[in-house]
Amino acid sequence: MMFTCFDAGCADPRHDHHARSSARAAATSERPRARSRVVVKTRRRKSLRVDIHCHFFNAQVAEKIAPLDPGRHDPSVIFANALTREVNVKQVRDRMPKLSDIETRLGDMDRMGIDIQAVSPAPHQLCYWTEPDTGRELSRMVNDRLAEIVGTWPDRFVALGTVPLQNSTLAVAELDRCVTNLGFRGIEINPSVNGMDLTDPRLDLEKFFARADELGIVLFLHPIGFSHAERLVDHYFNNVIGNPMETTIAASHLIFDGVMQRHRRLKVILPHAGGYLAHYWGRMDHAYRARPDCRTVLKRAPSTYLARMYFDTITFDPDMLRLMIDRFGPEHVLLGTDYPYDMGEEDPVGALAAVPRLARAERAMIEGMNAARLLDIRGTTPTRNRRKGSA
Repeated sequence: MMFTCFDAGCADPRHDHHARSSARAAATSERPRARSRVVVKTRRRKSLRVDIHCHFFNAQVAEKIAPLDPGRHDPSVIFANALTREVNVKQVRDRMPKLSDIETRLGDMDRMGIDIQAVSPAPHQLCYWTEPDTGRELSRMVNDRLAEIVGTWPDRFVALGTVPLQNSTLAVAELDRCVTNLGFRGIEINPSVNGMDLTDPRLDLEKFFARADELGIVLFLHPIGFSHAERLVDHYFNNVIGNPMETTIAASHLIFDGVMQRHRRLKVILPHAGGYLAHYWGRMDHAYRARPDCRTVLKRAPSTYLARMYFDTITFDPDMLRLMIDRFGPEHVLLGTDYPYDMGEEDPVGALAAVPRLARAERAMIEGMNAARLLDIRGTTPTRNRRKGSA
């Protein structure tokens, strides 16, 4: 889930209580950094809990882009009625401390039983609608702040950064900087770029996917509503229906256009329990068997490539989550909250515990072992209730 900031207060840098000076941010971004493993300390529990799906709002970025009127380019704003906008404004005001204040976030993580967050940008701050050079600058601002957070609390956070996908050359360069200089474990991307699918030849993202495959990082596909949602304006449908639809379409293109086939080590995470595709994959397999226009690229059934992807636990229904685990295996399911939005899961540990017939070993995998493997985290459980780290 996500929301967009509608009032100037969201851009107030005072919300980011731990913002460092611009000089330090620049130094952080340019200092070469080995991709060291996160090592966490054992305490009480034997299992690690990692939240793969949580967001950070950068107030300085919001302030910078405010004069450009970002809402004009945001599907979640464009395709929303007056009541939805009103509710979103209230949510912004109520939840801004959770989005941008790390002390508040750490308290919530402890309350929810989360040891480590794989923190990613607020989805609407990826800003693909900007000019490429501006996009690069904004991506660097977002990534530098995430690097500061991880550097200050290295046993509580790892980072998934952002790149300017509107220009593939700049995207690859920022991907390299995120991984090589900043030590990030992955990149969050929107499932489309200015209304274009990720496989659209105009975007020329093949080299981006190839580099992500080569570096071994994860790609976290997070939507900001459906990009053509004229019929989804009421009832918050562009989130309720549109978010999983956007993910479903993006994942389908990655499969049918051969991205997953060409890049066999590519690690793709689909939030919101994989959208609709994770729960209705049989139809695309039937189409592959029945129609030649559905197998112009693929050499194997589409679900073969879907099964290589990863899914978070945000189903809001234990039986649905059980079916997803049965179909794709517990090793492909990751604990997620969508923190701190109202469409997120407030009790991820309890929600997982409610899944029928879930073995202890399966639960441990989903709670954190899978994420630890994907994100290169070693250890079991960090010392919790830790508020300040060493910069």
